[in-house]
Amino acid sequence: MMKLIYPICCGVDVHKKTFVATIVFTDKKGISTYQQKSFLTINSDIERFHYWLIENNCYHVCMESTGKYWIPIFNVLESDINVILTHPKYVAAIKGKKTDKKDSKWIADLFKFDMVRNSFIPPKDIRALREIARYRFKLVCMKASEKNRIQNSMTVSNIGIANILSDPFGVTATQVIGYLLSTNSPNEEICRKLIKGQAKKKADQIIQSIQGFKIESDQALKMNLAREHLNYLEQMILNTEVELYVRISPYMPMVKLIAELPGITELSATLILAEIGNDMSTFDSAKHMTSWAGLAPANNESAGKKKSVRISHAGQYIKPLLVQCALAAIRSKKEPYFAIKYEKLKKRRGHKKAIIAIARMMLFCIYHMLSNGESFNPSDYEELKNLNYQQPKVVLTLDNALKFIAQQGIDISVLKLSCNES
Repeated sequence: MMKLIYPICCGVDVHKKTFVATIVFTDKKGISTYQQKSFLTINSDIERFHYWLIENNCYHVCMESTGKYWIPIFNVLESDINVILTHPKYVAAIKGKKTDKKDSKWIADLFKFDMVRNSFIPPKDIRALREIARYRFKLVCMKASEKNRIQNSMTVSNIGIANILSDPFGVTATQVIGYLLSTNSPNEEICRKLIKGQAKKKADQIIQSIQGFKIESDQALKMNLAREHLNYLEQMILNTEVELYVRISPYMPMVKLIAELPGITELSATLILAEIGNDMSTFDSAKHMTSWAGLAPANNESAGKKKSVRISHAGQYIKPLLVQCALAAIRSKKEPYFAIKYEKLKKRRGHKKAIIAIARMMLFCIYHMLSNGESFNPSDYEELKNLNYQQPKVVLTLDNALKFIAQQGIDISVLKLSCNES
């Protein structure tokens, strides 16, 4: 028989404008009775739902994670109610027999036996940090989109500077494009003066790439607006990073610990901590964390045959971040640990699977480093760095043996030792 965990609990089916709540009361004989009500998602009705729970002595609530609609309810209940959030796929009702009221009752029935797999909800300060970190991610994506639009306009306007310079948005390229937008008949000498640093070696090629250009009025408008928006986005990204550093200050020792890994900067460590939180006990193990982040291969076997074991779509924010860190780690010459691991995996599994494996290893390391408060020091570190590395041999001398025997409290007089002077 299933063990009853919550004799009094509530299941909530949440929607945009309304939500249905069902409180289940289970007596010692296992007989359940139900109370069900519908509420609006306005604040006054959510408060009424809160009072209704307390009146019925119900302090355990389970909700579906439907979009962002669960958050206003969670904000009201968080202070004095134990709220469990779960993915809809874990509480899906039978098709054809599905209504809001039946869904709410089904959630309550599953929850009373603790058969619901709860989602990870970090503490309030980490949630705020996560919101800012994810907003920064969106701003970076918008910045990339604007750069693509500018490059499109450059191509249409017969400006091939992106084919010559490795960074078409560096100092030289930015100044040259700005000058071309400001005049219809550019002066070659002025263009040469705008070329800075290492780009001077390619000055002739840069001049050739802009000869015969023609920026139409529509492309000029598009490029000017995109360049202004790009500068604005860069300032917004900088503002979010400043706010992230201010809010992460209580957890700075953890940030510095994560940043010890090759390929991870303090900013990357801050973004990672915003996603995984500061308490590793939330996850059952390092394997559980990597599965939650979408970096672990799936189990899909039927009739003795293994089917697709591709990684899941989970971790839409932390997975790309860890992959970027892994790409930086395999290029690190100072700390080649992950680079050596990557080269071995790449020969057998290819680049994509190898880089996912490296990202998974890095998250494993982060879990154990934060759990134990230890620095990055893998057991096979020296062996990988030096292929001719051999384990040091332990030489046991007579003096060391006598010291060990004395430390163990053994009476040497009762031992019969035979040895020569050598």
